[in-house]
Amino acid sequence: MATEDSQVEIFYPHWQNEYEAALLEPEPERLSDRIQAAEAAIFERLQEISQNSDHHTERQVIEDVLAALRVLKRDELGFPD
Repeated sequence: MATEDSQVEIFYPHWQNEYEAALLEPEPERLSDRIQAAEAAIFERLQEISQNSDHHTERQVIEDVLAALRVLKRDELGFPD
């Protein structure tokens, strides 16, 4: 969680920075690239943890993040639902 004078805490450094960059991108022409980078980082992380059952919480967070990226793509970039 972030407070007024702190940064967002990074729990999943493998992909969280890319995701947050997409969420915070103000330029519509750069948003697609940011989303693509976030999705690529998430996919790479899923490959890394695919054979390990110890990452249940991270997998759940990734599901939520991918849903949020789909909404962002639909609402901001006009992708079909």
